Amino acid sequence: MGQMIKVGMADLKICKAPDALTTIGLGSCIGIAIYDPSTKISGLAHIMLPDSTAIRNNSNIAKFADTGIQKLYDDMIKAGANKARMVAKIAGGAKMFEMPGASTSINVGDRNAEASRQKLKQLGIKIIAEDCGLNYGRTVELYSETGEYYIKAVGKELKII
Repeated sequence: MGQMIKVGMADLKICKAPDALTTIGLGSCIGIAIYDPSTKISGLAHIMLPDSTAIRNNSNIAKFADTGIQKLYDDMIKAGANKARMVAKIAGGAKMFEMPGASTSINVGDRNAEASRQKLKQLGIKIIAEDCGLNYGRTVELYSETGEYYIKAVGKELKII
């Protein structure tokens, strides 16, 4: 077993087997895991918002689905991952606060998940598993050796997707 590399909020990192990546506290945020099973290069982004174009002077590209996923993809290609073999798994996007009478358009979790799906599709990366929505936070771990994505949540069984 290699080292467990922490990815913070609005952050992204890549690694190679035998190392693994983890991010904690995915509420409405999405943890996007991209994996190349042949080179065992993997990447994990912890995005907080769907769209960087809505915000001016945005210096943190990892914070947004559109720019964060692009950067993760670029870093993985530079490290030797093969685009044709890349697959993705996503988790998070919970609705953390139920507001009476709130419209669904402000559900950031759903919008983050949708923006992540769209960006991955645009890059031609197939999402092979996801664990999104509901109303609880998640901690995720991505293992480069196997591509397994562990989803942990308080009071829930470990889920491996």
